[in-house]
Amino acid sequence: MKALNWIAWTSACIGVLIILLGVISGLIGKSILPIQHVVNYFHVANSFFLITIALFVFLFRCQCKKE
Repeated sequence: MKALNWIAWTSACIGVLIILLGVISGLIGKSILPIQHVVNYFHVANSFFLITIALFVFLFRCQCKKE
């Protein structure tokens, strides 16, 4: 369970970093990663946030079953 918690937090951090890259890319007008449009950064970050939410829900449900 501890490994899933680490994976969830890592996924959340990656999502936040990708959003920051998208904001910076939008401000400077150049693409930092090989992504054409700024909106695509947020689509990629959305996937990481969905993984994070799913893992936290799973971890929360498993804790409820133990008690």
